Order: sequence, then structure tokens, then C-alpha cells
Amino acid sequence: MIPAMSATAARSRRASSAALRSVRVVVMGAVAVLILVGGVWGSWSTAQLVMLTKGRERGTVEVTRCGADACSGPFRPVSAGATARGRVTIEQTVAVRRGRTYAVVVKPGTDDVVRSGPAGVLYAWLPLAGALLMASVVVAGGLRLRRTGWVLAGAGVALLTAAFVAL
Repeated sequence: MIPAMSATAARSRRASSAALRSVRVVVMGAVAVLILVGGVWGSWSTAQLVMLTKGRERGTVEVTRCGADACSGPFRPVSAGATARGRVTIEQTVAVRRGRTYAVVVKPGTDDVVRSGPAGVLYAWLPLAGALLMASVVVAGGLRLRRTGWVLAGAGVALLTAAFVAL
């Protein structure tokens, strides 16, 4: 074998493996970003109601009835401009119990409400917590950034734990 050919072959092999590494980094980075954007997108529809409450109807709801997937009760306004309602609906979760009173924000144009306060904010961002956990696997395994993956996983677990404690 000619020595020049083996050097050329080795160079092309290194170049192709460097190109494959670059493609892997770009694809895995795009997947991680897509997962995180999906988590923010899934959280934002509820989070904006809970976090940006200026001009929204705020009050309390005392849960009087619960069905298969929703609970209802009378709405008592707390904020100026809010109107009392005989019945509003709140999504039934493990954190909503019959007979208890919750601070809520009314979804504009509906009789549906979402929890407000610290518990509501943490509950609204739960989709992001799941996205952080999924993205941590992609970052640690696909991008081979193990410390960054652990940080993302830790943030996801912290958000899940805080929501569990607050609810």
C-alpha cells in the first residue's frame, strides 16, 4: 500500500466522522429545543392567565359538585370589575376537593376558572417540567453533555416537586 494513500484515507475518514458528529449535534440540539419549546407552549395557555392577572376577573370558588373530569361551584369576586357567578367550572385534578375554597382566575369569555396563586402558577408550568425531563435525556445522551442534562433533569424534578407540595 502506498503511504500517501493511507494518509489520504485516514484524513477522509476523520473528515467524515467529524461531519457525522456535527450532524448529530445539530439534530439532537434541534430535538432538545423542540421539546423545550413544546413544554413552554403547552404551559403558556394557562400560565398567562395565572401570572398576568391585571384586568382579569379574580375571585374564589367553593367547590360544591364534582363530576368525572370537572368540579363546579359559585364564584365570589375579589377584583374590581369581576362579577359574581352562580356556577363556574374548574378542572378536576388530584388537588381539587369538594367542599374546599380556591383562589381562581376566570378564563376570558367563559365560565371556566383556573387556580391562581403559587399553586396555580406551579401547576400551570407542569408541562414544562415534563419537557425539561425529556430534554435532559436528549442533551445527556444525544449531545453527550451530561452535566447540562443533569441540570435540566434537576430543574424538572424541582418544578414537579414544588407543584406537588404546593397543591
